[in-house]
Amino acid sequence: MVLEKYKAKRNFTSTPEPAGDPKLAEERAQHETTAKTRFFCVQKHLASHLHYDFRLEHRGVLLSWAVPKGPSLDPRTKRLAMMVEDHPIEYGTFEGVIPEGYGAGIVMLWDVGTWTPESPDVDAALKKGDLKFTLDGYKLKGSWVLVRTGGRYPGGSGDRSWLLIKHRDDWAGEVDITAFAPKSVKSEGDFEDILAQDRPDVWESHRPAKGGEAGAMLAKIIDKAAALKAGRTPSPDAPAPAAARKTAGTSSQSRTGRARAVKTAAKRSTSSTRSPKKKPAAKRRTT
Repeated sequence: MVLEKYKAKRNFTSTPEPAGDPKLAEERAQHETTAKTRFFCVQKHLASHLHYDFRLEHRGVLLSWAVPKGPSLDPRTKRLAMMVEDHPIEYGTFEGVIPEGYGAGIVMLWDVGTWTPESPDVDAALKKGDLKFTLDGYKLKGSWVLVRTGGRYPGGSGDRSWLLIKHRDDWAGEVDITAFAPKSVKSEGDFEDILAQDRPDVWESHRPAKGGEAGAMLAKIIDKAAALKAGRTPSPDAPAPAAARKTAGTSSQSRTGRARAVKTAAKRSTSSTRSPKKKPAAKRRTT
């Protein structure tokens, strides 16, 4: 059954996450045989721990890996990527708050775009544990590889343990892309902006992260979100509301282009297999 594990872990009466449409999954799988590119996204997820969910469209679903430290543009840096259950195509543009249960936390659409397999047979490459591909997103571009470790990497276990590695090309570099470009490509906001659209007071009793680094981060985010929602000035270390600030190097034209491309990606994830339009930031490595 498609997405059986995904559905078994969630209560769709309480989570805003999409349940997934089997007909859409079947249509996407059929169109995939002629499509030159496929959808991909990365979602920044603050749950019990901060991590990045890396997702590649294949056979009508999103193959998914949880990357604890996020992708790195430095080929020398190998990022642990734990394979998790497949997600529905509709999840590819999801951004919001999961209030309770499995995955409870804040989900940000951190990057989105298309991917092209460099391996002629994706299923065979996955079985072998060596999948090479090219990304064309806002933040992640160029050639990459996912390599299964068989649990030989610290923190890994069995067939679920992979490494996400950037190949050396024009898009490789030493810039920490997660720190340089931390915000959403969908809303342009940070975690507190996303939470402020919901009810930050609810999280006083339903906090997914109650201790450690993630818990401290969440406490600050809740305070900032509450201040934004109440129209108060956040604490000195809190950013201004998303509508009143500009990300570094972002013009109104590029913001319009980004919003248009995200809408295009959303349309692709529900109706067609066309590639998103070329993004305004295509000539920049780290936007």
